[in-house]
Amino acid sequence: MSRWRPPPPRSTAIITRPGFDALKAELDHLWRELRPEVVKALAAAAAEGDRSENAEYTYRKKQLGEIDRRVRYLSKRIPSLQVAEGMPADRAAVFFGATLEIENTGTGETHTYRIVGPDETDAKKGWISVDSPLARAALKKRVDDEFEAELPGGKVRFVVCSVAYAPL
Repeated sequence: MSRWRPPPPRSTAIITRPGFDALKAELDHLWRELRPEVVKALAAAAAEGDRSENAEYTYRKKQLGEIDRRVRYLSKRIPSLQVAEGMPADRAAVFFGATLEIENTGTGETHTYRIVGPDETDAKKGWISVDSPLARAALKKRVDDEFEAELPGGKVRFVVCSVAYAPL
């Protein structure tokens, strides 16, 4: 039995300007500031002697691997991203960058979401990926349109209450 798994489907390579700038700033911080600090600490821990029982060495080695993994990912991802500039021509419909308020027709609860790129999602802010089932189902809908989304809890019906666009 092998451990091979098929690669996950590719995420949409679109991002807002603030999200793109944040990714570039993260890459710069990791490469120019954090990584050199960790390398110095790793060298100091390695100089202490027996590495097999040196917890500091083991921790720093793992931390360096995590930083290098993230740097590798960002170095490949950033050039492939397309920055969405401006707003869509039809601002009454739901597209990338929209902030929409939807109501669950079953429970009457309302939720506000902003549709952003997969690299800048933030559940606390209500930012959902354009690749998410909810966003895919809501795309191109207008105020008072109903749609159904396949969520982890099952199919749920929603109605669009409002659509707004903040400057990207």
